[in-house]
Amino acid sequence: MDLIGGPFSVIESDPADKKKGVFTSLTRRLGVKNLSVVEVIDIEPWATDHLQPHGLVFCFHWRKDVHTTAEFENPEQVWFANQVSDDACATHAILNVLLNCPTVNLGPNLQQFRDETKEMSPIMKGLAVTNSTYIRNAHNYLARQTDLRGSLNVIATATLDAQKAKVKEQQNVKKKQLPSLNKSHTPTKTKSKNKPVPVESADSTEEEEEAYHFIGYVPAFGKVWELDGLKPGPLEVGELPSSDNTSEWMDVVRPAIRMKMAKYGGGADAGNIRFSLLAFVDGSYEKANDEWEYWRRERRSIERRLDEIDADWKTKASDMVVVNQELLKASEHAFTLPDAPGHMILRAGSQRLLRDIEILSSSPDTLLKPWEHAVRQAVHMKNSVQDEIQKAADDWTDHIKRTHDYEPFCVEYIRCLHRDGFLEALLDISKHSTRPQTVVKTKKPKMTFTYEVDQEGLNDLDDDDDDSDDDNDKEWKPPSRRFV
Repeated sequence: MDLIGGPFSVIESDPADKKKGVFTSLTRRLGVKNLSVVEVIDIEPWATDHLQPHGLVFCFHWRKDVHTTAEFENPEQVWFANQVSDDACATHAILNVLLNCPTVNLGPNLQQFRDETKEMSPIMKGLAVTNSTYIRNAHNYLARQTDLRGSLNVIATATLDAQKAKVKEQQNVKKKQLPSLNKSHTPTKTKSKNKPVPVESADSTEEEEEAYHFIGYVPAFGKVWELDGLKPGPLEVGELPSSDNTSEWMDVVRPAIRMKMAKYGGGADAGNIRFSLLAFVDGSYEKANDEWEYWRRERRSIERRLDEIDADWKTKASDMVVVNQELLKASEHAFTLPDAPGHMILRAGSQRLLRDIEILSSSPDTLLKPWEHAVRQAVHMKNSVQDEIQKAADDWTDHIKRTHDYEPFCVEYIRCLHRDGFLEALLDISKHSTRPQTVVKTKKPKMTFTYEVDQEGLNDLDDDDDDSDDDNDKEWKPPSRRFV
């Protein structure tokens, strides 16, 4: 915990929820550009090869694992930080993966943080992460207001408990220092050798260990590493065939992930799958926008070449039915994106330049088919770009709904209902309604007797007191009693 800025709060990361949207928002908030987090549905090559991931994050139901210290290495090149905050395991996993990816654009803040902490030990790196205001604010930006208040409440409660324990310890020390009185008359208690030891049930143990944990897998410096913030250091998974080419690293990490799935989740055949696998890939919007930009420039280069020969080539091609009529209509709107936030820099610039040179040297008769292909691809990529824009809007809406503080509204709403007299009707607490009866366990009542005294008997008793002679002659009888 940073003594100035506060703690890391709990963020929503349920595997059943849109966790990939939360992780993508967290990476963007940290300043990482052109990167997305997608869920991997299978570890087989058909599900991972087309993604070309930079790294993986494995979420699983955590249980205690046994590893010897000798299994862990601490190479100076690999950036690894221990997790020292309970509620920041996802952020630690993201940092451990991304700060070991040289091809990822970290942004100025994370790049500076990496350069400043690269010579530190794993413990000191973990403390640097916890005490970083930039990282903590990015993490807490995705938390709900109730979770933020809950984290502060946990710290306050832990502080008060620590103070009470310290005072109690001091009192116990003082009691031990005082001389014991009447020690000789105090019987000593002997401990029983066969005293039963309380054993916790399996259910209580499972409840205590009900927690999910995040670990990372990343190729770096010729090897594939498993980065677990709760372990002493990085764990080597395997060596890469070539240190320069990291595209085949999934073949190395695949057996290790299968073992993790079988150990913590029971595998694909188990009835209760309690793990999830996420991959860091190139940004979906940036990738789709670059593809659309490529085909837009393809169409522009071809039309420029055709206009040099005949400026009225579209009309002639339409009359001769040389070009598909639907593509002619689609070309009017396939190359405009009014809702796009802006065109990105085309990453395949050299490939595009070579293609432009090829188009300039081609004959016009051979360019109509490439023009149709460019229009088809542009229509397809335009739909992909629009889908990514809509997905980003949905993620932003979910973020607003998740992080908005509804507590003031709920409190004021209930207060207004009470003020206007509607609260009792909604709670079904009215004069005509009956409250549900609750069964309360009480002790068995004692039986009591009450009785009424006959007034005539009391009057007779008074007369007997006045006349002492008559008492000797007559036998006294108690007044009549009637039990009620």
